[in-house]
Amino acid sequence: MCGIVGVIARTPVNQLIYDALLLLQHRGQDAAGIVTMQGTKCFMHKARGMVRDVFRTRNMRGLPGNVGLGQVRYPTAGNAYSEEEAQPFYVNAPFGIVLVHNGNLTNAPVLKAELFEIDRRHINTESDTEVLINILAHELEKAARNLPLTPAEIFRAVGAVHRRLKGSYAVVALIAGHGLLAFRDPHGIRPLSMGAGPDGEVMLASESVAIEGSGFKVQRDIAPGEAVFIDEQGTVHTHQCAATPTLHPCIFEFVYLARPDSVMDGISVYQARLNLGETLAQRLISTMPPSDVDVVIPIPESSRPSAMQLAHKIGKPYREGFVKNRYVGRTFIMPGQAVRKKSVRQKLNAIGVEFKGRNVLLVDDSIVRGTTSKEIVQMAREAGANKVYMASAAPPVRFPNVYGIDMPTKEELIAHGRSIEEIRQFIGADALIYQDVDAMKRVIGALNPKISSFEASCFDGHYITGDVSAGDFAAMEAQRKLQFDEEDENNRSRLALQSASEDRT
Repeated sequence: MCGIVGVIARTPVNQLIYDALLLLQHRGQDAAGIVTMQGTKCFMHKARGMVRDVFRTRNMRGLPGNVGLGQVRYPTAGNAYSEEEAQPFYVNAPFGIVLVHNGNLTNAPVLKAELFEIDRRHINTESDTEVLINILAHELEKAARNLPLTPAEIFRAVGAVHRRLKGSYAVVALIAGHGLLAFRDPHGIRPLSMGAGPDGEVMLASESVAIEGSGFKVQRDIAPGEAVFIDEQGTVHTHQCAATPTLHPCIFEFVYLARPDSVMDGISVYQARLNLGETLAQRLISTMPPSDVDVVIPIPESSRPSAMQLAHKIGKPYREGFVKNRYVGRTFIMPGQAVRKKSVRQKLNAIGVEFKGRNVLLVDDSIVRGTTSKEIVQMAREAGANKVYMASAAPPVRFPNVYGIDMPTKEELIAHGRSIEEIRQFIGADALIYQDVDAMKRVIGALNPKISSFEASCFDGHYITGDVSAGDFAAMEAQRKLQFDEEDENNRSRLALQSASEDRT
C-alpha cells in the first residue's frame, strides 16, 4: 500500500503534488518523492521520511514544470531501508520514463529474469517497481518502433504490460515530451481515481480525498485494466487495455487503509465502516449479553465509525477512551515488529476516568499481529477497567497478503492456526468478538451492486490472480527474514551511534 498522484496543468504543479501527498500520507510513511517535467527534462527529489521532512523550500524550488507525479512509500517488496528504492523510478530509454506504483507484483522474480535474459535490461534493486518500469519501457519501445508515439501505440504497450504482469498495480507515469499515463491492473485490486481542475488540469490519485482536497472535482475511478493518457495539450485519451477485466477491489482498503472521507469504486469508506459496525453489533449480541458492556471505546482512528454504529445498535454509550499522539506513525505500517511494538504506548494514552470500574468494549478495525491489541488491553486494565472485551470490525486475518499489504508471512499473523479462544488468551481480553467474513463482504458490497466480489485473500485465503503458490510464500518468508535481519543491524547501528554520542558528552 502506497499513495500515488499525478498532475498535468498549465501552471507549476510542485505545490499541488506536495499537498496531495500530505493528504495521502496515511498510505505510506517510509519515504516520499516528487518528479516534475519541464519540456523533456525531469527534476526529481526523493528520500526516506515523511512528506513534511523530505521536502524543504530549496527542494520545491528545484521542481519546476507543469506536469509531475509523486508517491508516499509503504514498503512491502524490496528493502525498507534503501533510499534507492524510494519512488519515483526513472529510465532514460525510450523517451525517458518516470513512474510511481502502488501494489505488488506476484511474478516479479520471473519478470526480473526475463528482463535480463530476453529484454536485455538490468535491474539494480529488489523493488518490483523497477521491474514494472522496465517492462513498460520495453513494451513502449516495441510498440513505437519506427512509429510516432501516439495514444494507440501507448495503449498497445499497456496491453502487453497487462499480459506480462501478475499481481496488483495502480501506476502513474510520465513519458518525456509526450504526457501523463495511468493504468490499473485488470482486477482493479489497488485504487486509482481521476479528477479535473477548474482550468482543465487533470489529477490522478490513489484516493478521492487527495483530489477533492486539492480543489479538483472527482470525475470517476479508473476501471480495471483501463489506461488513461493525457497529452501535453491536456487532451484525455482512454482505452480498455485488458482482455478480460473484472473488478475485485481490496476489501482491506475499506476496513483500514483508506481515509474515511474517501470514495473508492463507488463506495464511501465511511459508510462501509458504519455498516461493519452494524453487523459487528449483531455478532456481539449473538455472542454475549450487551448488558455486560458499560461503555464502547474505539481504538483510534480507523475504528471510530464502526464503534459508533455498534454502540448505537446495542444502546450503550460511546466514549473516547484513548488520546492519540498524532506525531507517531500508523503502527500497522511501520517496518519491523520491534519498532511497531515500541510505538504503541508512545502513540496512545488512556483516559482513566473512562475505564475505572467499568466493563469496557474496545473496538478495533482489525487484529493482524496481535501485539498491539495485547498492549492496548493491558493499558485498559492498568487504567482501572473491571473487564476488557475486544471486538474486531474485520474477520480474523489468517492468510498472508501478496497484493501490497504488509502481511507477507503466516507466522506473523495471530489468527493463523489459532482458535478464537487462543487469540483471546494471547491478547488477554475477557471476551473476543470477530466480524464474519461473509457479512463483511455483503454489507460493503451492498454499497455498490456492480462489484460482484472483493479481493479478500487475507481473510478467506482466495488469491484472485491465480498464480500464488507455496513456493511464493516460502520466498516471501525468506525475504522477510532478511528484512528483519537488516532491521536488527540498523537498530544495532543506531544504538552504537547513540552510545558513542553519549560517551563524547
